[in-house]
Amino acid sequence: MKDNVKYTLMVAGMVLSWSIYYAVSKVVVDATGSARLAGFFLRLSALVFLTIQLLADGSFKRLFHQGKAVLILITIGVFGFLLDLFANLGYAGGSLSTGTALLKTDVLMVNLATVALYHKRLYFSDWLGTGIMLIGVLLVLGVDFGGMTLHVTDLYFLLSAACVSANAFIIKAAQEKYHEDADMISYYNNAVVLILFAISCAFCGDFKKPMDFTPGFWGLVALGGLAQTGIYFFYYRNLKHFEVWIVKLYLLLMPVLSCFIGVFFLNEQLTTKKLLGILIVLAGAAVILMRGRINHTPAQSANK
Repeated sequence: MKDNVKYTLMVAGMVLSWSIYYAVSKVVVDATGSARLAGFFLRLSALVFLTIQLLADGSFKRLFHQGKAVLILITIGVFGFLLDLFANLGYAGGSLSTGTALLKTDVLMVNLATVALYHKRLYFSDWLGTGIMLIGVLLVLGVDFGGMTLHVTDLYFLLSAACVSANAFIIKAAQEKYHEDADMISYYNNAVVLILFAISCAFCGDFKKPMDFTPGFWGLVALGGLAQTGIYFFYYRNLKHFEVWIVKLYLLLMPVLSCFIGVFFLNEQLTTKKLLGILIVLAGAAVILMRGRINHTPAQSANK
């Protein structure tokens, strides 16, 4: 019972952290006028919180004694940067609606990889619940299905989704093969992404742009860094405990929470379409949660 409560809170913390991060990211990107510069500031802020965390629990020295695991830790960071880069390239040449829909294909990619590469069994109810949740998420996100058009640059969205999917499995491999804990993976991931954002900002001249930030900007950056730290803390621990496809499905609840954050803090409107989407997401989640009763099998097998 205690473990059930613990991991329910871990999932809730993951969804909440990710929702806050995306809401803050939107504001910071608008304020800086550059996705690269916003990413640099947010990752720099996260680095501060991650350093404090490691110093507090006495783990900081372990950063410099990772041995052969360094390569996979750096790889995680590179994929973390690429998923952002490909998404931004896609948005630069494509539409928001198409991009939003294609980026969500990472859930299907993870399901397929789970079956094809890891030989895990997914029932029809699992695929059905996944599909229902995806439809609901797209409604919540306000995707205009009628206005969707495909361009060659939309392949960037699929590459971003592929990087997200691959990174989840690489993180799990780092945990299982190299016995890396979430905090080491988090620090290396954030540091590598920060360095790559700094290089891209310098190359594109973002640091030279005039910056006139509004009051409270740095407070938002700090909040975004704290939320990013929360993502690392909860997401990586959930990946260690749950199957990757289960964690990805939990993350489909994030747009629902983000919707309410937008309504209460960003003056966004809660439309009938979004409400319908929320109900559909919850219906799909219910199908997944009832897989044990539907298929007469345990609802979740944790990785011990």
